[in-house]
Amino acid sequence: MKRMMIVVAALLMASPLFAQQKTFLDQPYIEVTGRAEMEVAPDEIYVRITINEQDSKGKTTVLQQEKDMVRRLKDLGIDVDKKLVVQDMMNAQLKKDVATSKSYMLEVNSATQLAHVFQALQTIGISDAAVERTDVSNMDELRQQVRGASAKAARQNAEILAAVLGQKVGKAIFVQDNSYYSRPYSNVVLTRTMKVADAGVAATAAPTLEFQKITIDHSVLVRFMLE
Repeated sequence: MKRMMIVVAALLMASPLFAQQKTFLDQPYIEVTGRAEMEVAPDEIYVRITINEQDSKGKTTVLQQEKDMVRRLKDLGIDVDKKLVVQDMMNAQLKKDVATSKSYMLEVNSATQLAHVFQALQTIGISDAAVERTDVSNMDELRQQVRGASAKAARQNAEILAAVLGQKVGKAIFVQDNSYYSRPYSNVVLTRTMKVADAGVAATAAPTLEFQKITIDHSVLVRFMLE
């Protein structure tokens, strides 16, 4: 079951630009900005794994490395039939040897699972792996939640300001909204993992990794009639 941590940052910020003046509707209005922000840990982490090997005496073939990798991933409880796909494969004749390269895309669902994957890959000699992108499985739903929160914030801000003026907020006559979200990730996660292993830290204890949370930010500019 996927687990996701959500931190909701306040709906809070308002930049009031209010004016008790006549509009084309011949109505006084108040104009406010409402903003909402949510931070959520990614539950879809895509890792690009590349096996490079030169088939010559004393080398482990790509096929054998692939078998070892699949076995290790299954030991971690990963459904390789659904989560692991081949992205690229190349063979080229170089003198007496055959240089072989094969790339995969693996989906994991938490930073903890990613740490165990990196560790497992190291034990079989695969070090060319990096996080390519991160995402959230229910992003559309979360964006709608933040959008609604920003609209509520705008209404609350308008009501606070109107109350000071001894007036009430009526219906909205203009709405302009803007949304933004980022998908941060860092290949430093892999680099640190490799250094930990090289330093001789016990292989039984996977390093603790944390991803910077994805930020979903939404602001809305609304004009309300004043009553």
